[in-house]
Amino acid sequence: MKTVVFQDNLEYLLSELRRVTTLVAARVQEMRADSQSETETEFLGLYVTEEEVQQILGDPYLFLVNDEPAAPVPALRRAASAFSRLSRVQQAFNLSSFELDVLLLALAPELDLRYEKLFVYLQDDISRRRPSVDLALRLLCPGLAGQVAARRCFDSDAPLIKYRLIELSEENQNRQTSLLARFIKLDEGIVAYLLGEIKLDARLRLLTELVTPTVQNTFFGEARKFVQRLTELATTRFETTSPGFVSVLVGPDESSKQAVVAEVCRQLELPLIVLDTAQLVNSSKINSYLRLLEREVRLREAVLYWKSYEVLLKEETAVQEAGRLIARYLKEQTGLDFISSTQSLAPAHTGPKRREYVLNLESMSYSARERFWKMQLGAEAVGLDLQGLSSRFKLNRGQIEAAVATGRNAALWRGETAPTLADLEDACRVHSNQRLSNLARKITPHYQWHDIVLPPDQFNMLREICEQVKNRALVYEAWGFERKISLGKGLNVIFAGPSGTGKTMSAELIAGELKMDLYKIDLSNMVSKYIGETEKNLERIFQEAGESNAILFFDEADSLFGKRSEVKDAHDRYANIETGYLLQKMEEYEGIVILATNLRKNLDDAFVRRMHFIVEYPFPDEKERLEIWRRVFPAAVKLSADVDLGFLARQFKISGGNIKNIALASAFLAASNSQHTAGEPCIGMKQLIRATRRELQKMGKLCTEADFGPYFNMAIS
Repeated sequence: MKTVVFQDNLEYLLSELRRVTTLVAARVQEMRADSQSETETEFLGLYVTEEEVQQILGDPYLFLVNDEPAAPVPALRRAASAFSRLSRVQQAFNLSSFELDVLLLALAPELDLRYEKLFVYLQDDISRRRPSVDLALRLLCPGLAGQVAARRCFDSDAPLIKYRLIELSEENQNRQTSLLARFIKLDEGIVAYLLGEIKLDARLRLLTELVTPTVQNTFFGEARKFVQRLTELATTRFETTSPGFVSVLVGPDESSKQAVVAEVCRQLELPLIVLDTAQLVNSSKINSYLRLLEREVRLREAVLYWKSYEVLLKEETAVQEAGRLIARYLKEQTGLDFISSTQSLAPAHTGPKRREYVLNLESMSYSARERFWKMQLGAEAVGLDLQGLSSRFKLNRGQIEAAVATGRNAALWRGETAPTLADLEDACRVHSNQRLSNLARKITPHYQWHDIVLPPDQFNMLREICEQVKNRALVYEAWGFERKISLGKGLNVIFAGPSGTGKTMSAELIAGELKMDLYKIDLSNMVSKYIGETEKNLERIFQEAGESNAILFFDEADSLFGKRSEVKDAHDRYANIETGYLLQKMEEYEGIVILATNLRKNLDDAFVRRMHFIVEYPFPDEKERLEIWRRVFPAAVKLSADVDLGFLARQFKISGGNIKNIALASAFLAASNSQHTAGEPCIGMKQLIRATRRELQKMGKLCTEADFGPYFNMAIS
């Protein structure tokens, strides 16, 4: 017989439906309708006549793509085209010819409602608009022996039911009926697939994403080796038809892990289904979703990627039950599965037929980040300090891609063609983890280096802190110090000194210089009297800070960073545990931590030993106070000729913080005075003296004539 060539999936599908229609027509010919009596005319519309059936079966346009009469359907099945979805269903689930025809029989009324009349006629029941199991057996199986054998195709572990290709509904929902009386309905997802739907089953779209990788990803270091080896293993699997494997990717960089799997799929020319494990676990229909997932993976010959698999490590009963269902699912499969987790997992994600590989995919190194920045920016990277950017911002692949796009948008807004370093720095902050704002107060840096007054040594130490952060890539990676240090790769700093001497200002200066976010954490609010609560609070802080690319500024550090005491009671023991826990988290953290304390001597030696810098903030002397007075006023503020800053610096031994308060209060007094005078507003000595008096009162000091000297009358007026 001459082979018929079909143009597309739909043409072949409709030809197969026409073939099944011939079986229906043959069955109709075998039946003889009872002759109607004269009284039966009153029931017209409640039954299907033989004439209606013959009219439907005689329609030459039934199941045609174009309005051309159908050619006679050969008795033998014709060869399917390479892109036939129907053939793919048969191959994916190893369906017999009978099972395939059952699908076609159930598909017919989904495409032409007139088929419902045919089923009504063949089953002699106006309520039976879908084919029953009995009708399918009689239409498709010759003889009783064949029908009995074909009943096994409707068992719960048979492909039609196991993979939810069809649904069997009861004739009467109030009582269980015979298998033969149950109706066959094609699953909506299978209907959509057979008709050419590209998307995944609609019920899975909130949990999954279907990706067809087409763009080649570039990798560096270990990631490149992983891609190469995984591709080799998968290729061997297809060449030898051996079972697939499960690969567990462990590491914090989700975008890099997913990019590795996407590149493997691109080289294998396989689609990728990304599953959000957390959403699956929280669903009440997990078992149903797993069956649908298995069906979609088989249909599309897809690779399944389990995102956020670490959620199954939780100890909740519901999570553990979900974990058992997922484990059973994985052991039944033979394809390619990739599991992504931020934490190490116990092995046992495969059955006896599949191997399991565990790969530790660390975050990109400094040089890898720099190279990826250059690759994303192309010619726009010329002249930009990408090494410093990579040192300061620990972004993953996805964040760098997003930051480049955001930087370009900022440049386009200004009418420029390429982003500047400032654009990229702003973008890095935008695309860093912002959840730390829920646990700490974000401070926007305003101060410049010329605003602070410190002794030369302390000032130089602040500069050195900034330089260390900028040059981490060079020292740790290029010069190899990273191989000599297992912990403590972050930067831990102590600012020690009385209140108001510039500790917070210094933290702002560093954040402003590095163009990084600054979060201030009041440790006095973090410490809890309840056992274990302090550690939980600290764990949340450091966990969120790990992806924030921010500077952590712990204020009131004395409350927790004090010297560990001799254990005399349970309270001492747990206080020491909290202190030790904080030491551990600081050593593990690779970001910047600044601790502020008023009393340097109260710090435990263990903390001091782990610090990279300890900056002592002395109380300002007269010379330093005078310089603070000179710098505290903005450029737009005018001082009257009678202002004697030398007197204020010499007479009042106060900190820079107090001086700032006085300057601000005097400005408001001057502003109020300007409302009542016609002259140009400016700050005079009277406003400064009155503001100084208020500040001293706040400090609990008496305002004596000896303090204010010739300006005493201004202070009390």
